[in-house]
Amino acid sequence: MPIEDLARTEVVSASPETSVSELAQQMRDENVGSVVVTNDNSPTGIVTDRDLTTRVLAEETTPADQTADDVMSTDLCTVGPDAGFYEAAQAMSENGVRRLPVCDENDELVGIITADDLTELLADENQQLASVIQAQRPEY
Repeated sequence: MPIEDLARTEVVSASPETSVSELAQQMRDENVGSVVVTNDNSPTGIVTDRDLTTRVLAEETTPADQTADDVMSTDLCTVGPDAGFYEAAQAMSENGVRRLPVCDENDELVGIITADDLTELLADENQQLASVIQAQRPEY
């Protein structure tokens, strides 16, 4: 199953100039743990709730003085919409990330897939397998 079938297309994104306070409000309002930073709909970085904790709060910097560009991770790992489950899981594992922006052939952001999404998919697959086993089990 291609990632494009699993990826959430309602990606929360912001420009590099977006203030840290606005990023936190977006995360709260959209109930997400990250904001993809884009430039002309092409991802240039990502800010996670952890980034806000470790790069703003722990450093005791003033949030009003910080922007997405100041706190985002720029070593962005992405996958294409045709990537499969294992390719996405391997990319997450090899890069130590829990979120993968999904980009089309023009490097434009089209979605995001998270470790939680992959875990939910696995749970659904396990439930389907359990249903097969239960259907074939003799009645006692």
